Amino acid sequence: MADTTTVRWRKSSRSGNQGDCVEVADALPGGGVGVRDSKDPNGPVLTFSPTSWTTFTTSLRTPTL
Repeated sequence: MADTTTVRWRKSSRSGNQGDCVEVADALPGGGVGVRDSKDPNGPVLTFSPTSWTTFTTSLRTPTL
């Protein structure tokens, strides 16, 4: 597992101040994208390859019939 203590985490500008946010790190050491719960920054991190992350985020924007 990559060391995620030094990466830059960000959350959506649409997340507001509710505190129920997901944070994303676009450049994990060794490549890849990390996702974590903002309420638990020391908790588990889901990691995705750049290709998998692009496929996932594209599918969120693509309407299904």
